Amino acid sequence: MSPLDGKVAIVTGSGRGLGLAYAKELARRGASVVVNDVDAGVTADAVAAIQASGGRAVAVTAPVGPTETAKQLVTAAVEEFGRLDILVTNAGVLRDTVLWKMSDDDFDTVINVHLRGTFTTVREAVLHMRQAGEGGRIICIGSPTGQRGTFGQTNYAAAKAGIVGMVRTWALELKRAGITANTVVPVAATAMTATVPYFAAAVQAEANGEPMPAFFRHDLGFGTADDVAGLIAFLGSDAAAGVTGQVIGVGGDRLQIWTHPEAALTAYHEGGWSYEALVQAWPTEFAAALQSVGERFPELPEEFQPAAS
Repeated sequence: MSPLDGKVAIVTGSGRGLGLAYAKELARRGASVVVNDVDAGVTADAVAAIQASGGRAVAVTAPVGPTETAKQLVTAAVEEFGRLDILVTNAGVLRDTVLWKMSDDDFDTVINVHLRGTFTTVREAVLHMRQAGEGGRIICIGSPTGQRGTFGQTNYAAAKAGIVGMVRTWALELKRAGITANTVVPVAATAMTATVPYFAAAVQAEANGEPMPAFFRHDLGFGTADDVAGLIAFLGSDAAAGVTGQVIGVGGDRLQIWTHPEAALTAYHEGGWSYEALVQAWPTEFAAALQSVGERFPELPEEFQPAAS
């Protein structure tokens, strides 16, 4: 038997890219899948691809965010396949720009799809899972941006950090019902990374059907969408019944368990920390404990440097 035989999964934003890789892997492992995208042609192609490989899939073409879409997704799973066991919230959009140029619409659009869409879809799935009484798996897609920040992504960072906070809360709330909740932080070649010169050699290798260089897969933990999909299937399976409330990074040959925020330094001052006490103590007691921001990439080896234009 395949590990997900008899299971039913919803994968939002699964018409292409990472989401499609997740849907295909879940189907390959035995799950029936509800595919979702805003483009009817894209969802139809995704369903056809899964069915051509012997899997079972149905499409829901609708934008993630509204409660109506969440209800439609859960209804499709139950009416088409009889149950719901796994939800992967992957749908998202980008509206990148620096803070002082970011419009209300830039901010609201990203928050609505990523953060509100995760909330509404998980809420609807959990309503069904709790009533069914057979447990379940909630897998929400995060980002390194939500963990460390990225220049020009105020909206995306807020949404992805918010998802992690919700998942930790859900892990507590859903434990008694046997429903796990985890965040996956993928690092893979996507339409977004294809435009970044730093990743050019890796993206080109994938486009050519060649293995990515070891520097990217091992040192950087950067790989293909398929490299992420195995973790999605694992977290959706019975083998991961004891895994909940975690933030797990995966890419290329690397897997990481991210820490939960903890105090980097604790210090006490009798009577409290006045301005004067802070001015005196900061350079010697606190400065060395300050945390870095943004992702830190190793220096790109010379052979992978983009050619000068």
